[in-house]
Amino acid sequence: MKKTLIASALVGLFTSSAVLANNDTEELRKVIAQQQKVLKNLEERLDETEQRLEATADQVESSSTASSFAKTTIGGYGELHYNNYEDKDAKVDFHRFVLFFGHEFKNKLRFFSEFELEHSIAGEGQDGEVELEQAYVEYDYSDTITTKTGLFLVPVGIINETHEPPTFYGVERNGVEKNIIPATWWEAGVAGNFKLAPGLAVDAAITSGLNVGNDYKIRGGRQKVSNASAENLAYTGRIKYTAILGLELAATVQYQTDLTQSAAGVDDAAAILIEAHAIYQVNNFTVRALYAAWNICGKEAKALGRDEQTGWYVEPSYMFNEKMGAFARYAEYNNEAGASSSDAVESTSVGINYYLHENVVLKADFEELSGSNDSQGFNLGFGYQF
Repeated sequence: MKKTLIASALVGLFTSSAVLANNDTEELRKVIAQQQKVLKNLEERLDETEQRLEATADQVESSSTASSFAKTTIGGYGELHYNNYEDKDAKVDFHRFVLFFGHEFKNKLRFFSEFELEHSIAGEGQDGEVELEQAYVEYDYSDTITTKTGLFLVPVGIINETHEPPTFYGVERNGVEKNIIPATWWEAGVAGNFKLAPGLAVDAAITSGLNVGNDYKIRGGRQKVSNASAENLAYTGRIKYTAILGLELAATVQYQTDLTQSAAGVDDAAAILIEAHAIYQVNNFTVRALYAAWNICGKEAKALGRDEQTGWYVEPSYMFNEKMGAFARYAEYNNEAGASSSDAVESTSVGINYYLHENVVLKADFEELSGSNDSQGFNLGFGYQF
């Protein structure tokens, strides 16, 4: 375009020169000077046009790239703990470092993942582990039906799905949800969330299950979807009610046809987990209460007293202001509740949370243990989420 305009201008210059060939030299010079100014103005205008076109192209490309990145989200959380108990060495541990990665493919289809490093360092001879706790695709079939496919957290309890440090009291997660449920607990499979009415929803999931081997310890039965045995799947259903402001009521039932995954030399161990909890908040006061119990079939489980495994806790808390809150918790749990001679672990805890920011918290608590595990000590912690 630029070359064509310049060529046209040159033709005009030569034509004008021919017409004025008989005029005096001074007039000819004036005409040439005017034509040169026209050429210079044309070149400057064309340069400006090309610069604007290039700038527009850069903006379009940049906008397209930014739009793609805007659909990808990054988050995470972490927590540092100091534990000091009687008859135990004091320890400091960066317990968890977690990163979330998500991406929205389109309005109704999205991906979410959770990648975790536990205890700061992993590898042969180290205490830590590298874990993939979530990696699933979520799809909205309608305004009332959403599905998950992949690896996700089991819909049970209070902290299993929401366990970022600023969201709960106490440096360590409570013993009931850790040893009975057992949080954090994830499996692979498919799940659906069905909104039956405002504030009333049902979750259903078919997933891989636990493998307790021949010792029937629930927490040790988590396979973490690492070449997990899937001879016997797990079926989970939950109903949750949140229609009243400040109130959450939920109940979960899970059934697995054999917790031993058909291991040789042991009886099949069909099992049912029942969990129910309530959270009620009035202004700055909140109370949490949870009950969970396993009923496991099989003579081996009964002989060990692990055919019944139960736990419960009550936790009132109060936020004095936006910076500080305090809590107290009483909890009992027993992984050998089927044995008449077994005592439950009893835990009484009190502590505070101090929020540097709504997503950054300092924690301190004192815990006294009795029953089958007599001890006492204190914990200090720091946590964040983003």
